[in-house]
Amino acid sequence: MTGTATFLRTFLRRDRWMIFWFLVGTTVLYWSQAVSVDGLYTTQAEFDKAAATMRDNTAFIAMAGPPRALNTTGGQVTWQAAAFGAIVVGLMVMFLIGRHTRAEEESGREELLRAAVVARTAPMTAALLTAMIASAIVGAGVTGSLIAYGLPAAGSISLGVGLFLFGCALAAVALLAAQLTSSTRATYGLTGAVIGVAYGLRAIGDVSGGGLSWVSPIGWYQSMHAFSGERWWPAVFLVVMAGLSGVAAYAVFDRRDYGAGVLATRPGPDRAPASLRTSLGLAWRLQRPSIVGWTLGVFLGGIGYGSIGDDVNSVMGDSQYSHDIFGAAGPNLVDSFYAVAVLMLVLIASGFTVSSALRPRAEEDAGRVESLLATALPRRRWFLDHLAVTLTGTLLVMLAAGLGIGVGYALVTGDGGAVGRLTGATFAQLPGVLVLGGLARLLTGFVPRWAIAAWLAVAFCVVVLLFGEVLRFPQWVVNVSPFSHLASVPADTMAWGPFVAVAALAVAISTAGVIGFGRRDIR
Repeated sequence: MTGTATFLRTFLRRDRWMIFWFLVGTTVLYWSQAVSVDGLYTTQAEFDKAAATMRDNTAFIAMAGPPRALNTTGGQVTWQAAAFGAIVVGLMVMFLIGRHTRAEEESGREELLRAAVVARTAPMTAALLTAMIASAIVGAGVTGSLIAYGLPAAGSISLGVGLFLFGCALAAVALLAAQLTSSTRATYGLTGAVIGVAYGLRAIGDVSGGGLSWVSPIGWYQSMHAFSGERWWPAVFLVVMAGLSGVAAYAVFDRRDYGAGVLATRPGPDRAPASLRTSLGLAWRLQRPSIVGWTLGVFLGGIGYGSIGDDVNSVMGDSQYSHDIFGAAGPNLVDSFYAVAVLMLVLIASGFTVSSALRPRAEEDAGRVESLLATALPRRRWFLDHLAVTLTGTLLVMLAAGLGIGVGYALVTGDGGAVGRLTGATFAQLPGVLVLGGLARLLTGFVPRWAIAAWLAVAFCVVVLLFGEVLRFPQWVVNVSPFSHLASVPADTMAWGPFVAVAALAVAISTAGVIGFGRRDIR
């Protein structure tokens, strides 16, 4: 097909950093599990004890997958990383396909390129090949890292090959979705729904012991039994799925009009609802999907932590590293564990806060702010409305985190009072999250081109949590993290003085950001 090779070289060059970071992230996801497991369980007896605990935990099985060979490092790596690695690769190929097909068509650039001497299907073919090559690179990275670590080659290859085939299957699904829908957002939504349904069917099937796992591509990947008696025939299902979806995508492409999708776009109402007639309503509408996604995600993560119950010792083993992290908050190991678990969930939730606080900057870069501010809407009012949505969303996400860990704990132990205690423990960390959001707002107000650096503050807080005690960071370095000044509830009693002080700092930083935004030029 004329022009395919040129498009492929261009796409690979354009996406090289995106593919690189997905490679690094996914490889670290698998490799770090091996390092973590070997650090946690130093004897086979500890391995066997932890495996028995995890094998009987329904919440763990629903989140991670069927428990196979959990008394080995390879089995633990497969169990803890395979499902989530598949999701990461699925998202990668979804973004790659959407970026080079429907997004280019929406912008009108593809129409200009088609005016040259190129085959009609050259852009979509190059996009599919780009996604397949990216999947192969990530799969090879996972295999190479596990072999380099010392795990058996057969299991390592099984994980890498399965990941590659899963990426190919989801790339073909995303290509089909791009033909069915008429917008990039709808393409992402349809492909994301396929990934979500695949994960849900796998979870229900693994917990119930029924056959639903066999209608999920994630289930097919895990059914290759890496490190637990490898079998290769389930990979055929992924190949067939990729082939059928790809053929369907090309067939639909040949029959649809340029710029349109097979699924008709539903016309919107002729009048905007009352909720969209204000800046606050628009800000809420823009961020509502993100709030819902983060809320559900941290709730499920909280259930996973809480489902450990009081059986903390058997999960942690005799690892000094684990005890340094989870036992640092207090003498009671269970309370200390949940104090650190709460902080981990809170740091994850802070990802929403920072991304939400950066949303005004994204709207500004997209050129949509000028149209709004050309009306009677004051710029600070618009900025404060986004701040209000960020604060509301942060409260909802943190509530979901606390409820998740409390409900998970209550389901295992029967202690219903833990729901309130652990939810309260989550909100004890609220000022620290607001400081991170305020920093993003401050950068947006004064140096918007460096606003993305707010993510470095989140990374710093994570590093302090995970390595501050182990590596004996200087106290002044630890004190830079706002969370180091807050009480580690439930291991400690609530300290209102530091809570109010850190909250006041968050208010001051946010106020400065609002003032800065009101005084600088747009874009």
